[in-house]
Amino acid sequence: MDANLTDRPEKRVLMDLTANPAPLGLLGFGMTTVMLNLHNADIIPLGSVILALGIFYGGLAQIIAGIMEWKKGNNFGTVAFTSFGIFWLTLVGIWVLPQMGIGEVTDKTSMGYFLALWGIITLSFFIGTLKSCRATQFVFGSLTVLFFALALGDLTLIKEITIIAGYIGLVCGASAMYAALAIVINEAHGRTILSIGERRTANK
Repeated sequence: MDANLTDRPEKRVLMDLTANPAPLGLLGFGMTTVMLNLHNADIIPLGSVILALGIFYGGLAQIIAGIMEWKKGNNFGTVAFTSFGIFWLTLVGIWVLPQMGIGEVTDKTSMGYFLALWGIITLSFFIGTLKSCRATQFVFGSLTVLFFALALGDLTLIKEITIIAGYIGLVCGASAMYAALAIVINEAHGRTILSIGERRTANK
């Protein structure tokens, strides 16, 4: 046997066989967003169903998805899912903590600035999606509009703006749910059943 062959280092290829966490994060975000914006659109009251979703599905599930994205080396997914998971937990805290005697009730102006800051953060995320699929772009684009609309409604105290924002939120949340379910269904069938507008790279 040739000694030169035996001295060569062995090459090993590691395959990532872990599941795609994006659908979990998108569903947690999407469903919670739909339910909250049914309230913003003045269709349902702010009840325990919204609070529970904000804690568990919108909050904890998205944080779990973010940790899973970290495991996959996806910086965008890690920061986005973890940030919005914590956003939902923070939002529930803003509503619930004053009822527990911790802190004062948040006034509309403070809430408006809070939402505007999240609008700026989301706009940055949207810029990060410009090389992603169309579905992801739409989710973050519509979410950016939603945050700024909600902020404007709180800062101006014009209820009609908040109601309009609620309908924007319904579209945003539904788009996230569609993207999540499309990924799951397409992966299950091994082909595109529901399009998410994936970008195609031209052959060189």
